[in-house]
Formats: sequence, structure tokens, C-alpha cells
Amino acid sequence: MSKYPLFLLFTSIIAFSCSSPKTPQDQLQESLENLPSLTGKSTYLGSPFTAAGDRLYLIGNQDGGFPDMGWHVEGEMGGIWMHPIKLMDGFTASVSSGASSICLDKGKSFTNYSIANSIEFDASDLGLEVNRLHFVPDGKPGMVVLFQINNVDKSEKSIRFQFNAYVDLIPVWLGERTGMMDSTDVISYDEQTKIFTGKDQGNDWYTVWGSSSEFPLSPMEISCEMSPKGKGTAAGAAIDLIIPAGESISIPIFIAGSDQNNLAALEIFAALKSNYVDDWFAKKSRFEILKQTAEIQIPDAELQQAFEWIKYNTDWLVRDVPGIGRGFGAGLQDYPWWFGVDSEYTIQGLITTGRKDLVYSTIELIHSLSEKENGNGRIVHEVSTNGAVFNPGNINETPQWASMLWEVYRWTGDREFLERYFPSVEKGLDWLLQENDKDGNLLADGYGMMEIHGLESEMIDVAAYSQKAFADAAKMAEILGKTALSESYQQTADALAEKINRDFWVPEFGSYADFIGTAEEALHLIDGAIVRADTLNKPWAVEELKATKAKLSTLPKDQKQGFVLYHNWVVNTPMETGIADPEKAKIALATGRKYTNPFGVFVTGIDRDEQAESEDGTFSGSKIFSYTGAVMTLPTGVQAIGENKYGNPDRALDYLKRMTRSFGFALPGSIYEVSPDYGMFTQAWNMYSFAVPIITQFFGIQPDAGNRVIYIRPQMPSDWENASIQKVIIGDNIISMRYEKSGDQLSIEVEQSEKKWGVSIEIPESYSKVKVLGKEVSSDTKDGFRRILMTGAKAKVEASKN
Repeated sequence: MSKYPLFLLFTSIIAFSCSSPKTPQDQLQESLENLPSLTGKSTYLGSPFTAAGDRLYLIGNQDGGFPDMGWHVEGEMGGIWMHPIKLMDGFTASVSSGASSICLDKGKSFTNYSIANSIEFDASDLGLEVNRLHFVPDGKPGMVVLFQINNVDKSEKSIRFQFNAYVDLIPVWLGERTGMMDSTDVISYDEQTKIFTGKDQGNDWYTVWGSSSEFPLSPMEISCEMSPKGKGTAAGAAIDLIIPAGESISIPIFIAGSDQNNLAALEIFAALKSNYVDDWFAKKSRFEILKQTAEIQIPDAELQQAFEWIKYNTDWLVRDVPGIGRGFGAGLQDYPWWFGVDSEYTIQGLITTGRKDLVYSTIELIHSLSEKENGNGRIVHEVSTNGAVFNPGNINETPQWASMLWEVYRWTGDREFLERYFPSVEKGLDWLLQENDKDGNLLADGYGMMEIHGLESEMIDVAAYSQKAFADAAKMAEILGKTALSESYQQTADALAEKINRDFWVPEFGSYADFIGTAEEALHLIDGAIVRADTLNKPWAVEELKATKAKLSTLPKDQKQGFVLYHNWVVNTPMETGIADPEKAKIALATGRKYTNPFGVFVTGIDRDEQAESEDGTFSGSKIFSYTGAVMTLPTGVQAIGENKYGNPDRALDYLKRMTRSFGFALPGSIYEVSPDYGMFTQAWNMYSFAVPIITQFFGIQPDAGNRVIYIRPQMPSDWENASIQKVIIGDNIISMRYEKSGDQLSIEVEQSEKKWGVSIEIPESYSKVKVLGKEVSSDTKDGFRRILMTGAKAKVEASKN
């Protein structure tokens, strides 16, 4: 990397004396007091964070440094990204006074805010306090870095502030598939505007940076060097300042980019300078709405806080790429782009929190990408932000698409939405069975959620999600007047339900099978499983697998049946979807509880051992990125949902508590992909694992927006005597709900904005005395519950058992 362009040999340092009136930068600093915030642990200052907007984000370490990180574009997944290109590897800065100087890359404290983050540096040797704040506005491919320098000495200070930018304009992962080829970068400086410009010599990719007119930076040799990989280059800039005793200054650095032309980058730069304070308060207001929508008050303060921040986390993942589309990525730092299955899980939780805008744009993005790549209803798995498809789709993603669309319709009642996307459901379900079910038994062959080499027979998750897809598609077809198709889909769903409970159930393991295949296929896979278990030093698993192998060796090679080899988490999907027979579900859920540690459920059960329940510290993953040995929030959320489906809210709460132990473990305000501190440091599908159990199951909000009815059947944990939720958006209605329970007394109250909607409050029949406060339409009993249908602005039921 060339770090000293010739023009940097000629420096122009400008002195500045600060004044006392409140600056725009001061307004930002003061507003931080009113933002949700969490301070990180000193032991994790060397781990990553993000300052994110929908058009651009920064990833660095919590101590202020920007080491090479990530593996998709090796060592390049950190820095400043404006997808589909990267702008910078990062930056360094320094403050000097007299002969003393400090580099601002060893922060002593990191604080994460909902819309920003800050790092405090130890500059006490200079008589200073230094803080670095990062903010990325909505809708702009640019960001602001604000350096606040406080003079805590009793005398005036003359200081030099220096900022060093490390430009590295490179394409996103799979860039070569769309003709994006990296070239050497160069930097220029405009003496008149005081703006630096970086350009990729082989492409019209630009990044520009500089400060405000009050702080005109001039070129200077680089201080505090870093050595990132790549074809980038770097430039230093500095300014001399005078700070009176007890006073402070705030120096803004504006960074913008364009993958089209330099003028576009300069226009964003100018817009940042002019409007960043307004941008700040606009984003602050938007995040306040995120907080207040589907806002919960529950007895568990930690879980309540984690749920609030998961809403923020999801927003950090939004990628808006002109010419491609807008949707949330899977996780940072290595999965910032788009996934079919991650979206399908996440959207089912996201729609409950009022994010219809993001739900719709993500669905349209995945749909358009899938149509372009496949055109046959198959849903893509992984697509980079330049539109290049890495995986055209695993088998499970196509049926999950159908169920996700149905869930969105239930919450929106948007018939036009249903009409637009139902053709993709029809095509997808045809593709699912016509092209992937070789033996015609309704069980599609191929990879599901478990991407273990060779594990591509008839998978349990594919079967469970297919069953639900046909059942949900039947409902959609009926609404759209396709009665014959609806009946056909329901027949397939019923047949699949029977097959799953008959053919996948393995009594000796008390579990549904990982897959159905031939004994020969199972023997081939079992050897790999034994190697894995032995490598991980899991002797119990090795013993079990060898015993299974001995038994399989006696079977005819072509005998087809269900096999339990890995104890993968996907064996719990029949309970997640609710298709498991109740007795089988009871046994399988108990079996699933064995494959846990304090943070949740193991991805692959054979990775567990007898020490698992005491393993509550950092996860020691492999140097080469791998999910071996991982406990993850998605499997844990699936298990929580399954427990709730079969009437075990206390068990479900236990899984939510386990996941919450990872909240803020490494990055304050976030939950890692692999518990507690490995893999992606923020993950989209956490929204599924928390929102679905809490909103649709504990609070029991089950909407039928198409018919303007909301069914409320709370299933609260036993020690939750008081809980409430505000501003839940269902169609054009907004509801709030309060639940109170004391001894044998129960009270459920629902307020709604649309008085003509029906609210069905459902309580167990064990409550013999019921008082209805509101406009009752009808009342009946079903499945052990008394259902009171009401209309009006307020619906309330008070009940007692005596």
C-alpha cells in the first residue's frame, strides 16, 4: 500500500481558536443522554461493532482500531462499506500537544447507542479528554465521525489534531461475476474546498472526506499508521487548534462515496455537512418509533431490554443498493447481503413489530432475485449485493417462502399482496415435488437447513416446512377463489402430516429422524459423524454412533427408513410447526432439552458433552470459520416456539433466558450468531427467535387481518403476573394489550384504534366466572377455551376460578 502520495510532503496547518456558543456538534453530544445506550466490557474492546445506515456502514473494533477481519472477502469485511463497494479500510487519528502525542486507537471505553456509538480514549497525559462518535444517517451513502476534545487542564492548550484515511475501493464478494475488478487507488486534494478524494483507477468508484469550514484540514504525513491488505492507499491531514482551559471542541469528519462518479460523492459530502444535525434528529425520532411499536413491559427486565435492542439490530442490517433493491442482510460482518431463508424466518418476527415497509421491500427483493435467477418458483439462498447469486436455493427455502407470505398476509390483510406473490407459491410448490421428489412419496430430496456434506436425502426440516407450506397455501388459494387447488394442497398437507409422524419418528431415540434414506446412505454419513465426534472429543457420541453403525450394518443396503445420527436441531421442526402428534411432541421436546448449554440449543447434538451445562464462557471456535460445536439462537428460538406450541410457556421462557445470556456478552446491545461471542456479531433471525414466542405466543396475538378479527389467547409463563404490549400494528388497526393475573383472578384488556374490528379474547374454561366489559358480539367454547368476540375501542374480560 502506498501511504505517502507526493502532495503530502507539502503541509498547510491552520490554527483555530474555539468559541463558547453551542455548536451543532454540541447538540448531538447533548442528545446522547436521551438515547438508549449500553457500555461494553473492557475485555471485549478488541472485538467488532458497527455504525450502520441503510446505504453505508462502518465496522471496526470497540477500541477504535480497524484490523483486517472477515473471510468472505478475506480480511476486508471491516472498514467502511457502501455496497456493492468498499470505501475505506478505516482510519486513524492522533492528538498532540508539545512533544507529546497519542494515537486514538486504544480506546478505554465503548458505548453503543441505538443510532450511534462512541469510544473514549485516555489522553490524560495531555490534559485532555477525547471521545470519538460515529453516526450514519438514513438514506445517504455517507457518515459523520465526530471527535470531541475537552481541555480538562487549568491552562490553555495548543494541540494538533490529525486524521488519516485508509482508502481501499474494492468490489463486494462475487464482484468478478458482474465485471467488478479491483484496481490500484489514488488520492487527490483540493486546496480550495479542503476535500480529499480517493479513486479506483480502473473504475468510477470514489470516496471523499474532509471536515467543516471551521476545521479546514490540510495534508500532512501520516501518523499512527495501520497496515491493511489490498491495493488501497492512505492520506494524512491535520489542523492546529487552541483550546482554552475548561473548554471543548468537536471536530466533524464527513465521509461519502459513490460507485457512479465523483460529483455524486461530492453532493453527498455537501449534504452531510449541511444537514447532519437534522439527519441525526430525524433518525433519533425514527428509532423512538421503533422502540414504541410493539413495546413490551414484562417482569423480566433483561429479556425486555434484549427484545428492544433486537429491533435496533435488525435496522442496522438494512442494505439499500440502487439498481438491486432494499432488504435486510443476514448478519455482520460476513453476511451483509441477502438470504432467502434468513429473510423467511426474520420476516415472521419482523411483521409483528410494525416493520411492514421493510418486510415488503425485502420480500420484493428476494422475489425479484429468485425470478431472475430461477424463474420456476425456487427461492434463492444467498445473493451478494451486486446481484450475483451464490446459491440458487436449498430445498427448504421454497416451502418456507409460502408460509412466510401467509404469515405476512395474516398481519396485513393485504389482498393485493397475496395476489402478487401467490403465483410464486404455485410455481414453487410445483418445483418442490415435481423436480425434487424422485420416488413420488411427497418428500423432496436435498439440502435443508443443515448444510452438512452428504446430508441431502429426505430431510426432516424440508418435510415439516413442506407440510406447513401446503397447509398455508391451501388457505391462500381458498381466499383467492382457487377452491380445487386449495383442496389439493390440503390433501398433500394432510398426507405429509401422516408421513412425518409415521415415517420420521424413531421411538428408540425419542426423536424425529434427521433424515430418511437407505441404510447404505446412513452408513456413509455415520462414518463422517464418528470422525466429527471423535475429533471434538465427545466419547458418548462416538459410542452411540458406533452402536448405530453396528445395527445398520445388519440391514439391507437399500432399506429405507428414518435415521437419527447427528441429533441436529432440525428434528424439532415438527414441534415448531405444530404438526407433531402431542404424545410424540412431549417425548421429542424432552429429548431436545438434553442438547443444550446455558446459552441455548446445539446446532448439532453430537457436539454436546457432559460439561455443556457449565460452559457459560466464551465460545472457542476454530481458526477457520466453522459452525462445529456451535449453539445458536435460531435452533434455540425454534425450540422455544415448539415448547409454546405444546403448552409449555415456562420451558419456552427458559430458552429465551438462555439466549438473553448472550445479549451484550461481547457487543453491548447485540446478540451474536453463535452464542455467546462467535460468528456474526449481529444476526437478523434473532427477531424470529424472540418476537414470535413473545408476541404471538406469550401475549397470544394471532391476527386475521383479512377478516378484521384479532384472536387473543395469552399463554404467559407462570411467574408473569403483569405484562403489557403497546402499539401492535395489524392491518390498519393498532392495538395495545394488558394482562394481569393474581391468584385465581385474571384480567385481559385490549384497546384498538379501529372500533369495528373484532377482538376475540380467549381464556381457559377453568375460569368459571367471567365478566365482559365492552361490546360483546358472541361467545362460545372450543378446545378448552371460552372465546368472547367483542368490538369497540376497548375490550376487557375479567375472570376468576371461584
